[in-house]
This record gives sequence, C-alpha cells and structure tokens, in this order.
Amino acid sequence: MTETFRHSGEYPQQQSSAPVPPGGTQGAYPPPPYYAPEAPQGPPPPQGHAPARRRRAKGPVALLAAVAIAAAAVGGGTAYAVQSLTDRGGGSSATSTDVVPTSRKGTVTGVAEAVSPSIVEVSAATAEGKSTGSGVITKSDGEIVTNNHVIAGATSIKVRTNDGKTYDAEVVGTDSKKDLALIQLKGASGLKPATLGNSDNVKVGDEVVAIGSPEGLTGTVTSGIVSALDRDVTVPTGEGQEQPQNPQDGWPFEFDGRQFNGDTGASKTTYKALQTDASLNPGNSGGALIDMNGNIIGINSAMYSPSSSQGGSESASSGSIGLGFAIPIDTVKDDLGKLRSGSKT
Repeated sequence: MTETFRHSGEYPQQQSSAPVPPGGTQGAYPPPPYYAPEAPQGPPPPQGHAPARRRRAKGPVALLAAVAIAAAAVGGGTAYAVQSLTDRGGGSSATSTDVVPTSRKGTVTGVAEAVSPSIVEVSAATAEGKSTGSGVITKSDGEIVTNNHVIAGATSIKVRTNDGKTYDAEVVGTDSKKDLALIQLKGASGLKPATLGNSDNVKVGDEVVAIGSPEGLTGTVTSGIVSALDRDVTVPTGEGQEQPQNPQDGWPFEFDGRQFNGDTGASKTTYKALQTDASLNPGNSGGALIDMNGNIIGINSAMYSPSSSQGGSESASSGSIGLGFAIPIDTVKDDLGKLRSGSKT
C-alpha cells in the first residue's frame, strides 16, 4: 500500500495530426464537383413582364451540407469533449475527454496543470496514530474517491485541497474487497471534478502521470509508463489489520502468489491492477494515475518496496523502485453507485 503511517504527533507536514484525406495531400480536398451546363430555361417571358428570376443551382449547397456532416463526423470527438465538460450531471466527473489544452497535450506539464486541482491529500486519525493518503475529486461539492485502507478505522478525517484549504470529511461508503472508499467533504463547493477515463483502452507502454501526496508532500507529480496489465494484487482489507509501526518494516503487499514486506493478515483481498513505473511512495494511495489527455485511468493503491537488501543485513529505502499498482478506473466507476448508496463492506 502507499499510504504514509505515523504515530500520533508525528505527521508533518501525447495530438494527433489533422486527418489526411485519402490519396494524400495533393490538391484540394474534397475535390470540386463537376457540374453539367444548365438546361435552357424555356422561351423568354412575354413583353411587359419582368424576367423570371433564375433559381440557384442546388449542387454546391448540397455539397456544402454533405461536407458539414462529414466534418461533424470527423470532429465528433471534439463535440463530445465539449458536451462532457459542460454536462456534468450536477457537478459529477466527466468521462473520457480531452482535459489538457491542445497546445499542452501530451506533456507532463499540461497534465499536471489540468488535473492537480482535482487531487487532494487525505489525513485520517486512528486509534494507533495517523495515516496519510490521497484522493480524487469526483463531484464539485467535495465527493472524494480514495483507497479504503487510507481511511479504515478512522475516528476523524481531514482533507486538504490543491489550493491549501482544509475540510473535515466523513465516510459515505466503503468496499474493502476492491480497496475503495468514498468520502464527502463538509461545506465544500466549487471544486474541480476529475475526468474519469476508460481503463479498457489502456495499453502497455502508454505514458502516464501520477499525482498524490507522498509523505504529506501535497501535489507531487511523477511520470512513467504502464508496465503491465491485470496484475493480481493482494492487500489487507484495512480495518483490523496491523499496520507497520516502522516504515523500515515495509508495507504489506503481494502479487502472483508471492508475498512481500510482511504478513498481510488473515483478512485480505485480491484485485486486478494496472502496473506502472511512475514513482509511487507511501502517501500516494488513493491518488490518480492519469493518461496524457488528462483522464484518470486508475487509483494508485499499492507499491512494492523491499524491506531489506539482498543480504538481509541492511535496511533499504522504503521508496519506489518502479513497481506501482493502480485500481483500474473502470472498476471504480462500476463501484461508484454502490459507494454513493452508503454501502460499507
């Protein structure tokens, strides 16, 4: 898992080119139509009458209409983007659109500027101390998706937004089997919801950006690629699990039947995850894994970090070594209705 755990009192602070017409780019596209000479218009009008007004040929107009329709089809993605951004269903997240401005598309800078306002830091106080993770805004009134293990067993939750404001929050719903939770900020409005993408379209080698609050460092941005798909990740279900009291003890985590960094306890869950080499560290849990158009494609949830060197005699850093894992966003979207209903499992 990638949340930060501390005892009480130890908490510190890619644009695609324009479509090329078939046959290449030589000449105008589409080519101008050929028109046959107009048929004679009949005998001249009788004397004393004004000449009849000739009708304009309908060919060019019809062509123009056809071109307009074709342009609408080609530009359908743009039209959909506008609709997605303006019709948010009462402030909810848009789905699969271009969040990053065209001039910045495909850049980490563009993604960071566009999405950072939708990522928050989540601090949960428990009976054992405090844990710090991250979250993703899904509604403008302060609905937040995070990992269940970030808030499990919390007696109080505080959330800090990208602009530095702090809010109290309460748990709306949890799903420990998918390591997901939904929390709601108190008294929040006008926040920027993230755009939820489509993880079924993700491919190995796709560039991604991760944003979260590792070690309480709010708004930290890292980048990398998707390294693998459908990794089996097993983590504790959260509440009631013993969490490491010393970061050097490592973070409970296993996949493919192999266990790392201690016992995950009797109550654990396994889900399919996206693997990334974007740097994830304790505190990134619940944060966003983002494609280069600014769509959220996953919720960062776990990392592999060796607890000791190969010889076993020296402690190794508990930081990222390029093995991070995220819950696919399609899994999250499928679960949102249940979480919003108040289900806590």
